[in-house]
Amino acid sequence: MRPLHHHRVTTGLAGAALVATTLVTGASTSVADDATPHVLARPSATRAQTVLDWERILFRTVYTEGLTPIPTGVPLMGFTSMAMYDAVQSSLARHHSSEKAAVAAAAHGVLSHYFASAPPLLGSLNANLLATLSGVRDGPAEDRGLRIGEAAAAEMVADRADDGYGDTRLHYSKPKKVGYWQPSGPPPGAPPGSPPDMLAAWLGSLDPLVLRTPVKVDGPDSLTSRAYARDFNEVKAVGGATSTRRSAKQTLTALFFNSNSATMIGDAVVRRLQEHPVGLRRTTRLFAVMHASMTDSVIECFRLKRDVGFWRPAEAIAQAADDGNPRTAPEEGWTTLVPSPPYADYVSGHACLTAPAVETIRQILGENTRLELVSVHSPRPRVYGRLSTIERQALNARIWSGLHFRDAMDDGYLLGHRTARRVLAQVP
Repeated sequence: MRPLHHHRVTTGLAGAALVATTLVTGASTSVADDATPHVLARPSATRAQTVLDWERILFRTVYTEGLTPIPTGVPLMGFTSMAMYDAVQSSLARHHSSEKAAVAAAAHGVLSHYFASAPPLLGSLNANLLATLSGVRDGPAEDRGLRIGEAAAAEMVADRADDGYGDTRLHYSKPKKVGYWQPSGPPPGAPPGSPPDMLAAWLGSLDPLVLRTPVKVDGPDSLTSRAYARDFNEVKAVGGATSTRRSAKQTLTALFFNSNSATMIGDAVVRRLQEHPVGLRRTTRLFAVMHASMTDSVIECFRLKRDVGFWRPAEAIAQAADDGNPRTAPEEGWTTLVPSPPYADYVSGHACLTAPAVETIRQILGENTRLELVSVHSPRPRVYGRLSTIERQALNARIWSGLHFRDAMDDGYLLGHRTARRVLAQVP
């Protein structure tokens, strides 16, 4: 594999759009003359800051510019953050190696592989790589860091070959019976004329990133049980679009947390560490564990959504007369506060992303880590002094939104917490 070729940027970043770089994959690409890639405002000053820079680039590439559906973008964050972690570990073990170059090359290499068919995104990634390298002194340390980062990216890409990512042969196939979620149409992004299906049925069969065996949960409550009736009546009362039992404050919280659960916590951590740095090794490990545990958690989550296929509250309330439970009753015209995602209730994907992210922060930085969360559905951010308060509000928000039964939320948090702790033990 050839080393990544780069050119020094001497007049800001304007010239980056005209530079051809050799990517980690060995393929050469040039940014078009009329491209205007989104680049960093200035090179980062510290090695740990470089990790934060590339976490921002990661979020932007996968979601803001790549428009990847929330659940399917999570593994890309896991692959990239783990490659950065591996690159840092290798670079720190060497003499005269630039960790900044290693971090940038590792992240650039993984993202360039997964977005190879999107020239505008490659242009942005190339420009960001140049921006980082413009803050690294030319010489053997930079070259060694680049080689280490390239190797980490190449190893991650090779390890994930044939892992099932994006395998369109897998579909949702539960029968049209009471208790089962049913897709209302083709998943987002499907070709015209595609049959009804869940989004990313393949995600439940993706090879895990860290854990060989997933955390197990006990499955949804029986339709005829008291526990199911209790959850049913709770979401029916407070989760409907026109509910009079849900307070104005609860409605605002439900809408606030109806944002990108894959990046909301991570974005807050980036901003926290910008102001309160904790060092390179700890920073890189935090994001590696966070995104790896989110990846392994969402894989098991989507296996349950596909293979268990438990119905969502809207279907359950409409068909309650047929569920065999005398404690439930239908309500004509009941609708959710926010639109339902195109996959089943159990377990909650929102929980399976929020829980491992928060638990990772709790284990590494502490319960009282102060975070400011930003939502696309709120003009004002929310500041939290305790992580448990974030989790409590995020959990209830999905019930107040009408999207989940409480059992799906509780088990999703159980799965996410335990996954994060197990991943943490395996990523030293």
